Order: sequence, then structure tokens, then C-alpha cells
Amino acid sequence: MKVAIMGAGLSGLACAITLERNGISPHIFEKRSDVGDRFINAELFLSFLTSPVNNNYQFLAEEHNIFLKPSNLINQLNIHSENKKAIVNEQVGFINIRGRHKHSFEQQLKQQVSSKIHYQSTFTYEELLKEYSHVILATGDAGYALDLNNYEVDRSVTLKGATVEGDFKQSSIYVWFNHKIVPNGYAYVIPFSEKEANIVIAYPQFSSIQDEDQMWQNFYDILCSRFNQSLKVTDQFHVKDYLIGRCIYPRIGNTFFTGNCFGALMPFLGFGQFSSLLTGIYAANDICGEGQYEKLIKPIRKSYNHSLTLRKAIERTENPTMDKIVSGLDGYWGKKFFKPSKFNSLNTLSYILRPFMK
Repeated sequence: MKVAIMGAGLSGLACAITLERNGISPHIFEKRSDVGDRFINAELFLSFLTSPVNNNYQFLAEEHNIFLKPSNLINQLNIHSENKKAIVNEQVGFINIRGRHKHSFEQQLKQQVSSKIHYQSTFTYEELLKEYSHVILATGDAGYALDLNNYEVDRSVTLKGATVEGDFKQSSIYVWFNHKIVPNGYAYVIPFSEKEANIVIAYPQFSSIQDEDQMWQNFYDILCSRFNQSLKVTDQFHVKDYLIGRCIYPRIGNTFFTGNCFGALMPFLGFGQFSSLLTGIYAANDICGEGQYEKLIKPIRKSYNHSLTLRKAIERTENPTMDKIVSGLDGYWGKKFFKPSKFNSLNTLSYILRPFMK
């Protein structure tokens, strides 16, 4: 058995770690010069998006022997609409770091891999398919799945973000659902140290944005006022036409689609690290005879569908209605939905918001 992993991101490295623990040494091919060789950004594990798994780190360690460390806990969630604000003072999840950072998820996973990673690889999927019995497509986007007519696109989105320096409460995150700030989209602030944070706006391509630069400047000005300081921009990123969707078939022959190539990106807020890690683990489990990939990823597909419903509702909900929703989350219901529990908040929220989509 010869296994090739195309891509040394979250799913590819998680797959490699799992294979190695079962006595299989894969060959890993990465087109960049190092793992995580891209802009630095902060992302979230939010318990309400992954319940009944509440502590993702404990689950990955105890169930799959993959050991990761967060940047920080989230002890306060600040949700803003046009005229209302909800503050949830609960431990609702974790902050983690991606990209070119010494503590990024990619670097943490790399330290747990024994197999050689072939950097700056130019091998194509077709070339690997000829030489290897199994190929894991963990390329970080839907390119190969699209080429194989194996991908359904639900959204094309744009993200514009920056790293800023300032003074931040590291355990507090902030999100805005306000069409006057970002039409049909959202914006957020995630600190990943006491002196650095990511600021991001995200919106679907169908949104009628007249002047993105002005929209970005308006959001930046709102943040400077909100934090009562001038935020220094140290790095920026801009991702256009990024596809959110899912594979029709998670496996074709002995080719496994994992991570964002599978469609692990959760549409609501756009975070999908936990699902990406699981797809890599589950692909390895299948190869090692410990389950069928198609069955193992069924819960991920369900979570994706609920998350997509949530995103559609946010896109279509006008500001006055969003004010009512955010006002209702400021108190008991905010804690009920967002604090860790066995209660499946994502499932429930998607059903509650479906009427607003009409």
C-alpha cells in the first residue's frame, strides 16, 4: 500500500499522523515552501458549532491522539447588530492561529509528523494517481474536486482582512451582523495576543458592494472608535471568489477528498478547522480498515447544512429583524445557545432562523 497526501494543511497532516500511528508512512506533497506558508490569521473553535463536542482539543487528544494548543480561551462573545448588542459572558470556545506563525495549527501538526514532506512539489493529482494506491486530496480548495465534476458550489465569497496592533482583551471576540457595515455579510475581530488581532469583513459575491475600499475604511473607523485607539495595520489579506460548497462524492475509488477540497469549511462565519481535521483523520481510518469514510463524514455533512442555513438567514435578515434577534441573545438565551453543552445549538438555530429566510 502506497499513500500520497497532496497538501500539508490541517486535513493532510491530520491524515498523516493517523496513518503513521497505524504503521503506514505516507508521502506528503506540498506546493509551498513550508506548512502554513501564507498570511497569519486567527480562527475560532466555537462550541455551539461543534456540539456535542465542546472541548475540541480534549476530543482530538483523547479520541485521535492529535495534540493541539489554543492561543486562548474565549470568555466573552460580543454580538453587534445595527442598534443592539448582546454580550455572552461564558467560555464559548477557543482562539487558534493559522499561517506563518510559530504557534499556528500547521506548525503544531508538523511537529507530530514523522513522514517526509516534499515541499515546492509540482506533482499533479494525475501523476500521483499512477504511482500510488491511495491519494488524499487535501489541497485547501475545491480545484481538483471541480475538475472532476465532483463539487456543488453554494457560495462564492470575498474576505478582506488585516492584522492590527493595539491593546486587546485576548479572551473577548467581536462580531457584527449589520448590513450598513457589510451588506449581506458580517465582520469580526479576533485578538490572538494582547497586542495583535485580526479584523475581517466577509460578504457573498451576489452582494451589491459599490466601493469595497470605502466599506473597509468605514469598518476600520468603527473599530478605532470602539476600542478607543488608533489600530496600526501590519499585514493584510484579500481573498476573492472563494468557493463554499461540498463534494458530491467524498471518495472516488481510492481517492479521498478532505479539508476544503471536500467542503469542510462551515459556511456560517467561514471557520472549518475542526471539520478539516476530522476529514483527514477519517480518511486515514478508512485506509486502515477502521471505518467507511462515507459514513464517518455524515455528521460533518449535516453540520455543513445547518451552518449554510444559518449563513443564508444572516444574509437575508434585514437590520430591524437582526436587532430583535441580537436583543434576544443578550441574557438567558445567549448563554443557552453559546455555552458548552450537549444541546445542539447549531441544529436548533438553523430551524429557528428558517422562517426569516422567507
